[in-house]
Amino acid sequence: MGLSWQQGPLSTGAIGHFLTPEPLPERLLFAEPLRRRMRVRFNGTWIADSEQVLLLHEPGRYPVAYFPREDVDEQALVASEKVTHHKDLGDTAWYAARAGDRTTERAAWEFTAPPGHATELQGRIAFAWRAMDAFYEEDERILGHAADPYHRIDIRETSRTLEVRLDDTVIARSEHPVVLYESGFAPRWYVPRADIDETRLRPVEGQTFCPYKGLCDYYDIGDAHRAAWSYPDAYRQVERITGLVSFEPDKTEVYLDGKRLDPEPGQYVIPHGADRGLDADELKSR
Repeated sequence: MGLSWQQGPLSTGAIGHFLTPEPLPERLLFAEPLRRRMRVRFNGTWIADSEQVLLLHEPGRYPVAYFPREDVDEQALVASEKVTHHKDLGDTAWYAARAGDRTTERAAWEFTAPPGHATELQGRIAFAWRAMDAFYEEDERILGHAADPYHRIDIRETSRTLEVRLDDTVIARSEHPVVLYESGFAPRWYVPRADIDETRLRPVEGQTFCPYKGLCDYYDIGDAHRAAWSYPDAYRQVERITGLVSFEPDKTEVYLDGKRLDPEPGQYVIPHGADRGLDADELKSR
């Protein structure tokens, strides 16, 4: 997703490469001003509020927000004896978060002596996403992780023919599917339910959460586990895929204009869990 996650340009699994005469380091870290007001809530209290947040992109990780110390409630931070070492940024001091009658260990951290090329991280505090009650940009709650400004979703209609088969049985055939292009992922093809033999779809328990699309339901098809999925109430920004169904090309046979689609880099997704204390009803209401 975005700059450093999944198959993004700074991720370890990037599908592209930089056109440079010399090889780049295996790990590239990128920091930039968020340029948005961000706030952190813990036990009913605002413990951080800043318009000077720095966003750190690290290979294989979601972006992390770092707050200037002066914008953090010092009484909410309790120093611990635990110190870890970051391979690129040096020693990391850990803090518990405390507000009212609640204390949570290993809830925040800072780099105590970052190298010279990363001094902008000096004196900044990051909060463990799931240890906090919620993060906000202005008055709107941000779900899952800090928003990646390089993450983009485009949805396009097409008149190409999409057909899905399993064991010589046609599961779906559509002449008006839609294709969803999402940063870091291979294209995903979504089919209207009117073009699907829904008797072949068997709902399964368990949902996943996408910070950009919402809650996702899954279906078994025959012996193929979780071979299809759907967003029953996709977020407003991507509401065009609400109720449509997409199929895994490695678990079914998906044909586009007669040519079978093969799994490709970016096809496999690392699922994201919901926020700590965030229930399905709240996700659906967003």
